Amino acid sequence: MPINNFSQLARFSDGCGAEIPRWLRKRLEEFHDDTESLQAFTLDFLTDFTQKLIDLGVPGLHFYTMNKVDPTLTICERLGLIK
Repeated sequence: MPINNFSQLARFSDGCGAEIPRWLRKRLEEFHDDTESLQAFTLDFLTDFTQKLIDLGVPGLHFYTMNKVDPTLTICERLGLIK
């Protein structure tokens, strides 16, 4: 799930019982209200993470876009999954 807003992500994960890894939560908290830098970091992180999953042979990918498809499209473009 591309991260556009840390506060929303924290509420979402707390609400459904999903845990954000401690190192990632700390890193995301450092951005505070700098949404542009947060989004740039998460696009880089998720592109790298997704590439690692592909390299490990995962049979498929599923993205939650939360009605914001552009970050997911950017990741897919970076990975060469779409043109």
